[in-house]
Amino acid sequence: MSEMPISRFAPSPTGRLHLGHGFSALCAHDLARSAGGRFLLRIEDIDPIRCRPEHVAGIIEDLAWLGIGWDEPPLFQSQRLPLYADALGRLKAAGLVYPCFCTRARIAAEIAASAAAPHGPDGPLYPGICRDLPDEERAVRIAAGEAHAWRLDVAKAAALAGPLSWHDARAGEVAATPHAHGDVVLARKDAPTSYHLAVTVDDAAQGVTDVVRGEDLFAATHVHRLLQALLALPVPRYHHHALLADEKGERLAKRAGSPTLASMRAEGADPVELVARLRAAGRP
Repeated sequence: MSEMPISRFAPSPTGRLHLGHGFSALCAHDLARSAGGRFLLRIEDIDPIRCRPEHVAGIIEDLAWLGIGWDEPPLFQSQRLPLYADALGRLKAAGLVYPCFCTRARIAAEIAASAAAPHGPDGPLYPGICRDLPDEERAVRIAAGEAHAWRLDVAKAAALAGPLSWHDARAGEVAATPHAHGDVVLARKDAPTSYHLAVTVDDAAQGVTDVVRGEDLFAATHVHRLLQALLALPVPRYHHHALLADEKGERLAKRAGSPTLASMRAEGADPVELVARLRAAGRP
């Protein structure tokens, strides 16, 4: 590794951190520290409904309990919406995004009516209902205040970008296949940006050289690599680590009822011992 690595941990403050979060934070922290690099904390709080200030405080408390420190004040995505709007504007100007007026019910009905609805890693893909609407109709509906999201025209964007790839520490060189994810949403009325757009912009803005995250986000990297090409952003190295599992092999996650770091602390867990266990879990 010729350059000083910069890694980050980027949780969403929608609840308390669990063991899986602690493991991912340690992986990112240790990669940077082991090479004399820098470790950053980013709070991905773009969802105004689910993200809460008390959960931000909980994240900071939990990381401090594990002995994890960062080198800059935490970056809050909710304070950076103009940057994401600028990136979206560039994609609009290039004709690579389009307004989608479909409700979830309309999309579900269209998929149900199709005998061969395309599927991606996260389920059925958007069937392209609004992709080819006339510009005049789009303008009229937007002017009338009709709710809409902005979707990336992946086929057009991928054709413009050409063949792309990225390097993953475990998988090696990976050919990007963003079309497998369909026309992803980049912004909507209640959230003026999306995870895909915000994380791509911020990794570049913060100079992140090494993105360390769980293998459950491996598929999203196909989309991020395309956005990097479209926005002329640098490409970091990727490290998609295995996910922690319980004795039954079930993934330790918030939705699965994984114990939170706060509950373990309240029960008297030793943070030094816990960190040692988590680091051991990350060794081959």
